[in-house]
Amino acid sequence: MSDRPKGKISLLLADVDGTVVTKDKVLTERAVKAVAALHEAGIKFAVTSGRPPRGMAMLIEPLHIETMIAGFNGGAMVKPDLSVIEEKTLPPDVTREAIKVIADHGLDAWLYTAEDWFITKKDAPHVDREAWTVKFDPTVVDRFADAELDRATKVVGVSDDLAAVEKAEHDMQAALGDRASAARSQPYYLDVTHPHANKGDVVLALSKELDIPTDEIATIGDMPNDVTMFKRSGFSIAMGNASDAVKAQASAVTAGYDDEGFAKAIETFLLPRKTSE
Repeated sequence: MSDRPKGKISLLLADVDGTVVTKDKVLTERAVKAVAALHEAGIKFAVTSGRPPRGMAMLIEPLHIETMIAGFNGGAMVKPDLSVIEEKTLPPDVTREAIKVIADHGLDAWLYTAEDWFITKKDAPHVDREAWTVKFDPTVVDRFADAELDRATKVVGVSDDLAAVEKAEHDMQAALGDRASAARSQPYYLDVTHPHANKGDVVLALSKELDIPTDEIATIGDMPNDVTMFKRSGFSIAMGNASDAVKAQASAVTAGYDDEGFAKAIETFLLPRKTSE
């Protein structure tokens, strides 16, 4: 584990689920205070997630987010008022192929456009929890229509068979190659997005938007899809609940998401150390 960044840090980019919020999707008081302390120290704060942008709206006020927000792993970049800066939709043929791979592995498919979330089975695993998490309900359809397939921003494969999700991730990456970004955002979610909709590209976008060199950006996350942003940033922190493979890609490791790991990471690695009087 690294001690602290060797150089200046001007921005922290954080994953949301498994990182900023607890297992119960709660933002703790200590997390809020830690981000406030970042602001006071002159360090900006940004978030990126596989969630749709409006699924992060509840974080904007308590965390005083002033930077652009990267939903769908960077597939939709919005301002803090949720007005759209940029969208990256999947090529329609890729969307259809991704849905076939998901079906072939026995996973349920979810499809997101910039505005909506479509599913085919209301009682499928994680639907109710996801609706509670993002604070809006999906639209249930018998089948995905061409209108949705042609403007999908993200496709998700969902299953509680975690081995099947892991195999689907491998096979999806092999099938789609560089035509899409495919990685698990949770052990039970496989996200498929535009090839440039990944958290590594979010680092580059924020670097350009805020005029902050990438080596002055710190990142924190817990899942394989966070590794791309680890690799593009100057200092990276893996959550204690991350896999060993993800931890191995980070500069440092903090506690788990149900042990204030996010707040502890800020306090331990990023805030100025207090000098004894």
